[in-house]
Amino acid sequence: MDGPPPGKATPMSRTPPLRAAVVGTGHRAQLYTRGLSERPGHLVAALCDPSPTRMAFHNRLLAEAGRPAASRWEPERFADLLAEEDIDEVVVTTVDAEHDRYIVPALRAGCRVVTEKPMTVDADRCARILDTVRETGNSLTVAFNYRFNPVHGKVRSLLAEGAIGEVLSVHFEWLLDVRHGADYFRRWHREKRNSGGLMVHKASHHFDLVNWWLADEPHETFGYGRLGFYGRDAGERHGLRRDYHRAHGSAEAAGDPFALDLAADDTLRALYLDAEPDDGYLRDRNVFDGPVTIEDDMAVLVRYARGATMTYHLTAYSPWEGYRVMFNGSAGRLELEVEESRRQPPRTRITSARGALHGDTAAEHAGGARLTLRPLWRPPVGIPLSVDHEAHGGGDPRMLDALFGPVDPGRPAHTGQAAHPTATERDGALALAVGLAANRSFATGRPVRTADVLPGPR
Repeated sequence: MDGPPPGKATPMSRTPPLRAAVVGTGHRAQLYTRGLSERPGHLVAALCDPSPTRMAFHNRLLAEAGRPAASRWEPERFADLLAEEDIDEVVVTTVDAEHDRYIVPALRAGCRVVTEKPMTVDADRCARILDTVRETGNSLTVAFNYRFNPVHGKVRSLLAEGAIGEVLSVHFEWLLDVRHGADYFRRWHREKRNSGGLMVHKASHHFDLVNWWLADEPHETFGYGRLGFYGRDAGERHGLRRDYHRAHGSAEAAGDPFALDLAADDTLRALYLDAEPDDGYLRDRNVFDGPVTIEDDMAVLVRYARGATMTYHLTAYSPWEGYRVMFNGSAGRLELEVEESRRQPPRTRITSARGALHGDTAAEHAGGARLTLRPLWRPPVGIPLSVDHEAHGGGDPRMLDALFGPVDPGRPAHTGQAAHPTATERDGALALAVGLAANRSFATGRPVRTADVLPGPR
């Protein structure tokens, strides 16, 4: 198959508005429902999800924006949705393991496809997506929003300009605090078959950044990972476990700082608590109860094709949240430190604070960002930064502009888009490759070559 079906116009050739389908209508999908509804060149024509309740919530978002309601479709009828709704573009925000189920038929139908990261969760699904891209000639965009954070763009520019010469090594430490990190252990992400684990779901952000910063490809990965803080055994060992299955309606969860109170937040109630009769999904499970099949403490060593190495550590139970990235080069060193939350205060129940659980809004105790250039033989230089604490460091609005154009066509999009290219299916595969190789190394105790887990991207 060489392109869209006969008679179907390509999205770029259609007269606006382009008809969009949003697949998976959970919390993250709000970004796209709202973002598309704000742009006159796009129309959310269809929603697809197992839960009518969640789709109804997104139709209320469209109504608030003054846009017509979208039709509602069950996942089993996705092919019918594409044909009957004459869809031009598809946004995939489902459970990670389900991404390929929608990406592949949408590409074959000639649609433009944007998927949330990670692109998928294993080698077989990745190969299926890459094969479909090759067969159809249609490309896929992976929504790595961290590329659009202005701080990350500044790092990219400095490295590309040769500010520290040839980059020889990278040290990258990422800390998830006990609010954000714990949330992966309440949800479907806690089972590796759904998410690929944090090496795939969360760290794909970071691996894509390093691939992009270095303009290089990962060649070999080695690592150790364990579940040392969350889960039943660790919770009992550390005296943190309370005996309840899920927080809602549980007396044992009262006063537990790790419990998520769905009823206390209007959005969480509408998207998850009210939707439980539809599909039985529980959003507020006990982080110290089973089953948990992902790791919470991971150390990884990556060697890149041109010889640079990266040491990477992800901790999912930290008192503060943020990251430190250090680049060592032939002409000096570049150091980035970002404090996304300085601390998490004790509270009786954790609520979403309208997205603060996952970076959609600023944390209550957000810190700053510091970028320091340390040239050889010269004093260090503090690099001025434009820091945006909202919406993943300003990445989300810039990414939406790059994907769908500015909200006001008469005004320019967020600046700097030329320096922040969107990620393709190849970028998605290369980020995935590091996570998959790390997972295999955790299991085997041996280094794993990228070509052994994903031969396609090379």
